[in-house]
Amino acid sequence: MKRRTAVMTVSVLSAFVLAVSTAQADPSGYIAGSARTASDATMYHQVTAAMKADIVDTAVQAGSFKTLVAAIKAAGLVETLKGKGPFTVFAPTDNAFAKLPKGTLEMLLKPENKAKLQAILTYHVVSGKIMSGQIAGKRAMVKTVQGGELTVDATRGVMIDDANVVKADIVTTNGVIHVVDKVMLPK
Repeated sequence: MKRRTAVMTVSVLSAFVLAVSTAQADPSGYIAGSARTASDATMYHQVTAAMKADIVDTAVQAGSFKTLVAAIKAAGLVETLKGKGPFTVFAPTDNAFAKLPKGTLEMLLKPENKAKLQAILTYHVVSGKIMSGQIAGKRAMVKTVQGGELTVDATRGVMIDDANVVKADIVTTNGVIHVVDKVMLPK
């Protein structure tokens, strides 16, 4: 009986050490799998769900990208962003879309403005999976799917053109989402 208890204890400790040693921390110190508060637990479950969903489904599940999802649908980009990828998406929140001048969003969502909407949305997408750790402390120009270039400044926080990245590294099955606080317009 003592041997069985010792083996179980060693197994439990090994599992704990393995879990701690493989946990990943984000810049705020949050370790996946650790829940300090109810909001941490909710974030952990959202991130875990995102790792099992593509970019579009992750945006839908998050709940703070309703406008972006509606725009993706209106632009006919759902299948593209559900595709194999990998893609890096700089995703504006609903609050970011609300900062656009009055009437701009409504105008862009009209069928006759589909090409313009596609250009704006694909300006927020880069081919490949770029994680925040790859650019930390650097400045770079990155080519977008739209064809333009985004200015990335990760020397003090992360700025993409003139938008702040407010949440980084939301991993999906076909890429990564970085949440931005502004809709970026092609130059």
